[in-house]
Amino acid sequence: MNKLLISLATVACIISAVSCGSGSGKVREDFVIASNAQRGQESPQYNSERRVRVRLYAPDANVKSIKLDIDAKLYDLKRNRYGFWAGESDPLDEGFHYYQLVVDGVNVPDPGSEYYYGSARWGSGVDIPSPDSELFEVQKVPQGQLRGTYYWSEEKQAMRHCFVYTPAEYDRNPDKHYPVLYLLPGGAENEYSWARQGRIAQIMDNLLAAGKCEPFLIVMDNCQLEDPWGWEEDYTSIMANDLIPMVDTTFRTISDRDHRAMAGLSYGGLQVKWSAFARPDIISYVGLFSGGTITAEEAAENPAFKDGMKLVFISFGETELVWPTFGIEEGTDPVQQTEDLKASGMNAHFYLSPRTHHEWLSWRRSMYEFAQMLFR
Repeated sequence: MNKLLISLATVACIISAVSCGSGSGKVREDFVIASNAQRGQESPQYNSERRVRVRLYAPDANVKSIKLDIDAKLYDLKRNRYGFWAGESDPLDEGFHYYQLVVDGVNVPDPGSEYYYGSARWGSGVDIPSPDSELFEVQKVPQGQLRGTYYWSEEKQAMRHCFVYTPAEYDRNPDKHYPVLYLLPGGAENEYSWARQGRIAQIMDNLLAAGKCEPFLIVMDNCQLEDPWGWEEDYTSIMANDLIPMVDTTFRTISDRDHRAMAGLSYGGLQVKWSAFARPDIISYVGLFSGGTITAEEAAENPAFKDGMKLVFISFGETELVWPTFGIEEGTDPVQQTEDLKASGMNAHFYLSPRTHHEWLSWRRSMYEFAQMLFR
């Protein structure tokens, strides 16, 4: 038994000591295991410098090179004589980051991390906490539910899948009906994205527990219909003719346009814009998170949209407003465009996420702000 304890202690020391220093500068050794690590695993990690470290035990691997691929940069992992590969990144921005390992040129997920769908694949992700991380984490408050739901699409002649968030009070109030937000992912993401990396249930549970928003349902669907990198404007028909009828007949909703909202991030924001212009008769609140803007001229050309929308919410990350900015023509100012929209008589609101770019922390914060304005 003593020999076993000594062996285990030795292995633990070896693991904790592995560092290849592949990022620039001296690495501060105060790493902690990230929340995205699978239970019982020790990769990924982050430290107070916001470096991400990954570790892989592969003593029998017959490979020449393993690299960490994160934020469009590669970092070498080094192997010690005990078979541990390890390496860390340069300091990164706070928030969520997709990453992968590159093993002799082949991209693979980190076996230690939880998996997320992004960039048209299932891969690894790591969260570096921000000062407001508690807003997006599980707290000791009443918990809502994420319900996976299949539905038939006449438009596509196929079964489709979505998630529906119901607030904690939903099953306790069987006679109450609720407004609905239809929430779309970004390019090369799917219906899992808001539920997983978007932390939508945690955002809503915490807001509701604090009394900061009205209770409503959230439907998360995949608006990319064929090619995971492509986009199709006919998603509006699926939403109007298949998804909304399914939700209204399956869940206790208030089934009119005044109690429906639609929001999306990045390319999903563009889809929201197309849908709002095409079918202003079915939604009355819109949110574009890093998904371009709506100008006063566009609103004037679509009088049904201008007269019918109760709220137009536009948001970006602070460091995202450096050209080229997604969905905005160079030389235009999204803040001024929103002010012009407001001056034209619409209820328009602009939100800027501090110190973030085109990333999930921007969109979590945007959702946190947007939710507080809905259905008041």
